[in-house]
Amino acid sequence: MAVPVNVAAAPAGPARTVSARHFVRLKLRVMGNNFRGQGWRIALFIGGALVGLWFAASGFFLFAAPGMSGNGRYAVLVAAAGGGLLVLGWLLLPLVFFGVDETLDPARFALLPLPRRTLVVGLFAAALVSVPVLAASLAVLGLVVTAWSLGGWSAGLVAVVGVLAGLLLCVAASRAVTSAFASMLRSRRVRDLAAVLLAVAAALLGPLQVFGLAALRETDWTRLTGVATVIGWTPFGAPWTAGIDVAQGRVWAAPVKLLITVVAVVALLAWWSRSLESAMVGTASRGKAPAQRGVTGGAVAQLFPRAANWARRDRFGALVALQARYWWRDARRRANLITIAVVGIFIPVLFNGGLSFTSGDEQGFNMGAGDSSPTLVTLSMIFVGVLASVTLANQFGFDGSAYAANVVAGVPGRVELRARMTAFSLYVLPMLAFVAVLLSVLLGRPGWIGLTAGSLAATYGAGLAVNSFVSVLAAYALPETSNPFAMNGGAGVAKGLLTVLSMGTTAVAAVPMVLAAALLGDAWLWLALPVGVAYGLGAALLGAYLAGDVLDRRQPELLATVTPRR
Repeated sequence: MAVPVNVAAAPAGPARTVSARHFVRLKLRVMGNNFRGQGWRIALFIGGALVGLWFAASGFFLFAAPGMSGNGRYAVLVAAAGGGLLVLGWLLLPLVFFGVDETLDPARFALLPLPRRTLVVGLFAAALVSVPVLAASLAVLGLVVTAWSLGGWSAGLVAVVGVLAGLLLCVAASRAVTSAFASMLRSRRVRDLAAVLLAVAAALLGPLQVFGLAALRETDWTRLTGVATVIGWTPFGAPWTAGIDVAQGRVWAAPVKLLITVVAVVALLAWWSRSLESAMVGTASRGKAPAQRGVTGGAVAQLFPRAANWARRDRFGALVALQARYWWRDARRRANLITIAVVGIFIPVLFNGGLSFTSGDEQGFNMGAGDSSPTLVTLSMIFVGVLASVTLANQFGFDGSAYAANVVAGVPGRVELRARMTAFSLYVLPMLAFVAVLLSVLLGRPGWIGLTAGSLAATYGAGLAVNSFVSVLAAYALPETSNPFAMNGGAGVAKGLLTVLSMGTTAVAAVPMVLAAALLGDAWLWLALPVGVAYGLGAALLGAYLAGDVLDRRQPELLATVTPRR
């Protein structure tokens, strides 16, 4: 990416001050260049903008409902709960699903004489220029309508200040968290520990959500309003409830809550500043190479990791070994494996009734096994299988320009796709088996292990077939950065829409498993495992066979598509 002349310090002439507007203009120019000559990317961007507009309209009417109805009883509840969920979404979705826009890679500015404060402010301003920020802005304007309707123009003006501060909080939190986790995952020395800690931290969200859903069954709206009042005094709810407080006569609370928001934004920007500077320095030191003990078979055998040590020493085996190492060592791919491990555990629990608190003299909680059925369990397993396989929707994008080696070597498309499926499955299949066994045990139905495992196998295999075509026909380039959650401008929208398309197609392909669970009754408990394994394996092989022919014809175009632009 070329850097404008007015950003770098010129050897002659007066120095020009770099401000946030230069970063915004640079981002708009880079985004425009990315769309040039890419009609499909423009179409995806417009489609994503329309989807964002629909969500924005839905959020607007939700936030504006108390004001439009003239009933302010639940205004604080709507503002605190909705605003808190919005902040959580900005925190978690970049880590778990969509990624964060890295149109302006901070590493590109490492050699420029820019103060750290200027860089942080400029990149922060550029991050505000995006479709998600625009959609969130339109949605939270509903809070302004509510505050204005309930308390007049003064409450409305305070609500405007509050929602603007809340949007700054969302963007700052997203950038700080993704940059911090990227720094941890970049270091080979601490990557294992960082990945485990990240998985544990994300896994805690599942039980908290389960307890929250269980608490909803035992409480009423009045008690929830009290909880929302407490949330309103935290950074998650403070900016969104300031205008409501003015409308309800608590004028003194508004400046305090705005101060809480400002302190949170400043703290997040300071955190981002430190992690951003670390990311610009470069890759952390790997330390001393570990001693190779007990390695036999020569230099070729040492290239095969333990997970792929069984593979033949031929072209297929070499590709499996290469991809297996990538999935274990590449930060981007590893972040996706963490997502599968975390979400795949607690989503089935929530799907099948979650945890319910016992009443009376008994204390504690138990799984809602009585509410589960083979059909519901199959649906939850389909969701996990879909999530596990959708990671391969842009598998060539992970390689980037390195895919040129396979093109030059003339690797057949079928061999390429089968090897990639095999390497990915070395890590995913043990996770899916653990999920299948764990859910059956938690439900108190050990006899359903075949049902859960068969449903997972069928959906996962169908997903591999679907995503083989998606990865060949709709690949996109990823930015050359150490941030595993980074996305190029426009690619985030493309990733979101392609992910939805892939997940929907895979779910449709797995419908026969749901119909069989609903119609065959107890007989399906015995047939689900062999039928599911055969269905998934057959679908994966057929997908690799058909998509491999397409890959053979599109190798040059695919290489050009996944190669990052500079």
